[in-house]
Parts: sequence; structure tokens; C-alpha cells
Amino acid sequence: MTQPIVGITTSHVADSVLPNDRLSSSYILAIRDAGGLPVLLPNLGDAAALSLLDALVISGGGDFDPASFGQAPSGAHMAGVSAERDQTELALLRAAPPDLPILGICRGIQALAVAYGGTLIQDVPTLRPSELVHAQEMGRDARTHGVNIEPGSQLAQTLGATAIRVNSFHHQAVDRLPDGFRAVAWADDGLLEGLELPSRPFCLGVQWHPENLTGNEEHARRLFSAVVQAAEVYRRRRRSQEAG
Repeated sequence: MTQPIVGITTSHVADSVLPNDRLSSSYILAIRDAGGLPVLLPNLGDAAALSLLDALVISGGGDFDPASFGQAPSGAHMAGVSAERDQTELALLRAAPPDLPILGICRGIQALAVAYGGTLIQDVPTLRPSELVHAQEMGRDARTHGVNIEPGSQLAQTLGATAIRVNSFHHQAVDRLPDGFRAVAWADDGLLEGLELPSRPFCLGVQWHPENLTGNEEHARRLFSAVVQAAEVYRRRRRSQEAG
């Protein structure tokens, strides 16, 4: 095996006739085009797959059950809640080796917050109203608002920019950061759009969907290249340790 293995979490659809785990091919192609071997992770409720991986990508998808971050439902709109997915992603993140590269995308940035003790805004339109639309109706590759990135942050260095335009398909968002994490990117209305964990070699979360922007935006391609490069470093280090 010459390519680093990048595990990508999947959405869980609890259909009574044909329950299934699924993932948009945009994630798969973005990892492949960056030089990684994408592997889809089923929602089994545990972290057993970690021993096979050189990097972990937490993909976008449905809402988190507020109970997962210690809150009662606010009564606001929620959709796509899956106990199986919540359990699987939180198990993966909490059991991940300290040097395993991690990238969280949309729901994935929220998963990072929840897994390590942060909280979410349950519904941005009702709890943080803004003129900026965070759940756009335009196509997946349409860039509808700006994001400002902290100069000197790992995210800014990875993307090669401190100001970009992104797509936006969410109504939950990170509220309180877990201990040790840094907020490093914000939408034009101040909503958190990016975070990082400096104690790990590569642990980034973004609120937008870069997998849909790789055809048009260099910053999106750079993000996937970075996680694959970090996966290659992890793979080589692990092989060296195993060889003893």
C-alpha cells in the first residue's frame, strides 16, 4: 500500500426497510485527487477502524442530538439526527491517537467541539439571527459569504489565505469551544467558521464544504492536500515505530 488511508465518516439513514450509511462522492474524489486512499467508515458505534487509518475526516451531515453536549432540545428545527452516527463519530474522535491527522467539515467541526467538551448553537437563525444566510439555496459550489482567517494560524497557512469566500449549508454551529482549541476563522457576521487544536500536529475544523469547491478554489484543494500530506507523515512514522 503506497497511499495513505484516509477514513471518512458517513451519514446514517435509519430507513425501516433498507437502513444505510452513505456519503457524497465529492469527499471521496477530493481525497483521491489529493493523493490519498479514501475509505468510508460505517456507523458501528465504536472506534475499531482507527487502527487502519492514517487520517480521519469527519464529514458533513445531519444535526447533533443536543443531549450529546449536555443540553435539552431548544424547540428549534432539527433534521437528520442519528444516534448511531453521533456515537460513532464521538467514539472515533475520543479514541484517536494524539498524532492522527483530523479534519472536520461542516458537521465535522461541530463533532470536534462536542467530542472534547464544547457546545453547539442548536439553531443559528433563531438563536443568532443575522442577515447573512448560512443555509444557502444556491448550488453546492456557489460561494455566498466571506470568511476571515486569523493570520499566522495553521488554518491560514494551510489555505494560503486569510480571507476567502465559501459555500454554507448549516443551521447548527460551534458555540463554546473545548479546552485547548483555538477559534481561527469567522463569517462576516462573526459566527465561528474555523478552529484548530494546537496540541495535535494536524487537527482542523471548517464550517463550510471545501469538497464542493475543489474545482474552483485553490484554498479548497490545499486543505485536502494538507490532510493527505499529514496522513503520509503519520503513516511513515507509524511504520517506523512498528519496525522497531
